Amino acid sequence: MRPVNLIPAEDRRGDQAPLRRGALAYIVLGALTLLLVGVIAVVLVGNQVSERETDLAKLRGEDAATAAKAAKLASYTEFRGLSEARVETVQSLADSRFDWERVMRELALILPSDVWLVNLTATATPGVDVGGGSGGGGGSSGGGMRGQIAGPALELSGCAAGQTSVAGFVTALEDIDGVTRVGVQSSQLADKESGAGSSSGGGGGSGGGDDCRTREFIAKFEIVVAFDAAPVAADAGEGEAPPESAPEAAQVASSETSEGSGEGGEGG
Repeated sequence: MRPVNLIPAEDRRGDQAPLRRGALAYIVLGALTLLLVGVIAVVLVGNQVSERETDLAKLRGEDAATAAKAAKLASYTEFRGLSEARVETVQSLADSRFDWERVMRELALILPSDVWLVNLTATATPGVDVGGGSGGGGGSSGGGMRGQIAGPALELSGCAAGQTSVAGFVTALEDIDGVTRVGVQSSQLADKESGAGSSSGGGGGSGGGDDCRTREFIAKFEIVVAFDAAPVAADAGEGEAPPESAPEAAQVASSETSEGSGEGGEGG
C-alpha cells in the first residue's frame, strides 16, 4: 500500500516542502536594486552639481574681486601711458635741438684774422623773424639762399681783406663739424666811383652806416652756412619757403654772386 501525506502542501516542512519563491520575488528584488542604484546616482550627481555650483560661485567672486582691483589700478596704467608719451615727446624735442654753442665755438676758432663779422643770424628753420637785426643777415631769415635750407643755418655778413680772404673764409667754414654746404650770397668790393665805404649794389647792400668797406680792397660778403644733416623738429616745415619762390631766390642769389665776382675782378 502507498503512503499518502495528508499534510497540506503549504504547511509541509523539510525536503519535500515545495518552493515558495516565484518570478514576482525576482522582479521585486530587481526593482529594489534599480531603485537603490538610481538613488545612489542621484545623490552622486547632486553632490557633483553642488560642488560645481560652489566652485562657480567662488570663481565669480574671485572675478569680481579681480575686476574691482583692475579698476582701481586703471588710473596707474593711464598715467604710465601718459608718462611714456611725454618722455618720447621730450626725447624727440631734445634730438631735434641744435647745438649752437658748439657751432659758435668752432666759428670763433676758424675765423681768420683778416675777416670780421658785422652781423650773424642763426636760425633752426627758414622764415624765422629774428627782429632787431640790420644788414644782410638780420631781420627775417626766410629769403634768398636761406629759404632753400629746411634745417639749421648760419647767415653771416661782414668784410674781408679782398676776395681771396672771402674764399679762404668759405673754405674754413666747411671745416665746422656738421656743415654740409656753404653758399656765398654776395661778395662785393667798394664802388670805385662812389669811393670806399659806399656800395650801390646787389642783394646784400647795406643800409645806413653798416658798410664796413673802409678801403677799396675790402670786400663785403654775405654767406649762408647750411647744416642739412641736423634733425628738424616736426613743426619745422611751417616756415619753409613756397616751392615756387625757391627758383626765383636761387636766381637772385646767383646774379648777386656773379655781380660781386665781377666787381672783385675789376677791383683786382
